[in-house]
Amino acid sequence: MLNLFKFWGGIKPPSHKTESNQHPIGVAPLPSHLIVPLHQSIGGTPKPVVQAGDKVLKGQLIGEADGWISAAVHAPTSGTVREVAMHVRPHPSGLDSLCVVIDPDGRDEWIARTPLDLATTAPADVFAHLQRSGVVGLGGAGFPAHGKLTPAPNVPMDELIINGAECEPYITCDDLLMRERADEIIRGIALFRDLLQPKKVLIGIEDNKPEAVAAMTAAVAARGENFAVVAVPTRYPAGGAKQLIRVLTGKEVPGSMRSTAEMGVQVFNVATAYTAWRAVAHGEPVISRVVTLTGNVAEPRNYEVLIGTPMDELLKLARPHPDTNGILMGGPMMGFLVPNRQVPVVKTTNCLIAHSERLFPPKAPEMPCIRCGACATVCPHELQPFEMYWYARAKNFGKTQEYDIFDCIECGCCSYVCPSRIPLVQYFRFAKSEIWAREREKKAAEEAKARFEFKQFRDEREKAEKAEKLAKAAAAQAAKKAAEAAAAAAAPAGDAPATVAATDAPAPASAADADKAAKMATIQAAMERAKAQREAAQPKNIEALKPDQQRELAEIEARRQAAGIADAPASATQETKAE
Repeated sequence: MLNLFKFWGGIKPPSHKTESNQHPIGVAPLPSHLIVPLHQSIGGTPKPVVQAGDKVLKGQLIGEADGWISAAVHAPTSGTVREVAMHVRPHPSGLDSLCVVIDPDGRDEWIARTPLDLATTAPADVFAHLQRSGVVGLGGAGFPAHGKLTPAPNVPMDELIINGAECEPYITCDDLLMRERADEIIRGIALFRDLLQPKKVLIGIEDNKPEAVAAMTAAVAARGENFAVVAVPTRYPAGGAKQLIRVLTGKEVPGSMRSTAEMGVQVFNVATAYTAWRAVAHGEPVISRVVTLTGNVAEPRNYEVLIGTPMDELLKLARPHPDTNGILMGGPMMGFLVPNRQVPVVKTTNCLIAHSERLFPPKAPEMPCIRCGACATVCPHELQPFEMYWYARAKNFGKTQEYDIFDCIECGCCSYVCPSRIPLVQYFRFAKSEIWAREREKKAAEEAKARFEFKQFRDEREKAEKAEKLAKAAAAQAAKKAAEAAAAAAAPAGDAPATVAATDAPAPASAADADKAAKMATIQAAMERAKAQREAAQPKNIEALKPDQQRELAEIEARRQAAGIADAPASATQETKAE
């Protein structure tokens, strides 16, 4: 029997899961069009490999991975590419991203699919295949799976944890996936096991999903695997990676640690394991996922949905009530209202909740913080949200970092229990965004300073090189004249005219004289430039001046003469030094 541990904090909000888990997974019909964002995961934005007018097949590559931490994107069905253009993406910012818009042809015709022979395929080739298939974390983070499957150097893998907790209210897509497709999930887990070689494989499922626990236990027994299916206590946010690691292993993951592989632990969502197996065993890239439709609807249910399906078309399957006033993507704790109802379903879309004021009434006005400490009591990362709130509100972002604001996972527990109804998570998001913006500005300023300093260095170098070239040219000229003078001196007496001609222009014969001549040549060139500049600065178009203007001009010139402002070689000498 596996010993379970507890994590700090957490809450128990109403689950609202029975509304959508009473029916099997349905299949959503083809939408009128598909808007497929190229950037659907953490990492680089895939590069489009199709253009408007191209015919595509189901599963065809339309976005090529850009770098190792990136994942490819594929056409969800066969049809014609309408455009590759910017469209609003499902993100709280409401910003646009590059998307491939496809008009389905109704045939749903697949590409030629080639399964991968694991017996003869090296791990590196498996990683590359998963990247080409677009397999990413479907639990919400969207991290490319092949990146997490690469073992950490010099760190043995102790536990592979499969996350089936699904702790957030309303969401039941993983629950139904485990009930109906447990065998393929177990095969995907075995694939991960073979790649990571952990000592133990633990499958954590919250105990409010008894049907899923039973189905996964039966599938493990049928496959003859030694995976441990563990029912963990229902408590939000037990589905967080660090919280689930704590519950199953007792290991405390430091807040600053971003990769749990450094502690010999790796965590994957059950849907990620399922899609990885489909990619390897059937050659199917990630073009669909199971999505929960629930909330203010008449027929809540889970559907297999093509990536890129517009959310307003999809929600119609659940028959939303007339008072629906928005779509919440994700759960009520960590989800967000999408900026536009036509935004598409992406790989990390696990739930759509029809929003209404009846289900989610507006919060009462925010009241002053009474420093009751309730937020610190429920914070699963043992932070002090009330302190972070004070400094975020005062825009003292340095102090918020001292209180480890970037360890906050924005789970919403603090906002849920706050008696003053302060939207704490919004303050923390604001502080993080401001810190990131200032870091970007600081980096841009440092880069601009480096460019300016390099330009100054380049200008000084060019001036020095120019002066050196002038000196070398003058020295060469002086040496040439010296050689001519020496040759004339050594000539016979009959060559007297040539000798006289040579002596008429004596040249320095020593290196010191050559340097002096070079400096004089540089000074002379500077004087010529100064004279040209003065001539260019002389008043123009003064022929038709009126008598009073001519008198004023004459007075100015007289004052200049009286002040001793005249052309002088000294100015040219100073300019030479500046050169």
